[in-house]
Amino acid sequence: MEIPSSTSIPSKMKAWVYGEYGNVSNVLKLDSNVTVPQVKEDQVLIKVVAASINPVDAKRMLGMFKVSDSPVPTVPGYDVAGVVVKVGSQVKRLKVGDEVYGDINEKALDHPKRFGSLAEYTAVEENLLSLKPKNLSFAEAASLPLVIETAHEGLERTGFSAGKSILVLGGAGGVGTQIIQLAKHVFGASTVAATSSTSKLELLKSLGADLAIDYTKENFEDLPEKFDVVYDAVGQCDRAVKAVKEDGSVVTIVGPITPPALIFVLTSNGSVLDKLKPYLESGKVKPVLDPKGPFPFSQTAEAFSYLETSRAVGKVVIYPIP
Repeated sequence: MEIPSSTSIPSKMKAWVYGEYGNVSNVLKLDSNVTVPQVKEDQVLIKVVAASINPVDAKRMLGMFKVSDSPVPTVPGYDVAGVVVKVGSQVKRLKVGDEVYGDINEKALDHPKRFGSLAEYTAVEENLLSLKPKNLSFAEAASLPLVIETAHEGLERTGFSAGKSILVLGGAGGVGTQIIQLAKHVFGASTVAATSSTSKLELLKSLGADLAIDYTKENFEDLPEKFDVVYDAVGQCDRAVKAVKEDGSVVTIVGPITPPALIFVLTSNGSVLDKLKPYLESGKVKPVLDPKGPFPFSQTAEAFSYLETSRAVGKVVIYPIP
């Protein structure tokens, strides 16, 4: 793609914006007159090529995190893939022309940026970004950062390691598809079990699940086998604690929690993407994009409506971004 020079970067851009809290269909609007964000010393400006959306975006829009959120108006979007067009004075590693990807918010719920990735340009700290794996398209790269970093952090927090067994609740979702792959192909799990609806069982197996459990037909907590780790990506913590071994661990990303489970909110870091790059470039770990997408930038509101059905497989991606 053609890279704008610093003199040709416009002062205004197209972006999806909400100026008040509410349902996506009511509050999210396309605005062609949004100011391009200024670059701080430790940031780069990215010409956005692709972005993906996450449940956290819709929850922010509903005002669920008002206390710690940044003020409206807000451009939503955490995940980005694009090209560096400007660098701050303290940027050491990245340069103009680099193809990068990342989750633009270090602390997912602690004053996330007002200028997110659902825009033509976004400004991001260098340490949150990684060079895009060469074998991935921008759309594929944009699908990964928040979910693969969340999957990785949860596995690390439980002390997951080679030879352990894991049960993944919500195996076909954005985070779940990455937990299965990381547990199996990066951490060296002995057994990976995962839940999904009937139509998605083959996907789970293709990602590395040894046991694909149809939640419409059986209760995972009734299985005779218990697991070293249960990773709950859907909010079934009360059931998850019944499926773990006595000395095992339960981790969830959706509250409320049932002791002894632990819950966490992602702290984003580009070094995790750097660490996982060999697995992505070798194809051992793959992005999983919902087959209904990518959605064009003009249909971002429709993409959110689809995400909210909870039927998406893997990630819902917005591409191309003008």
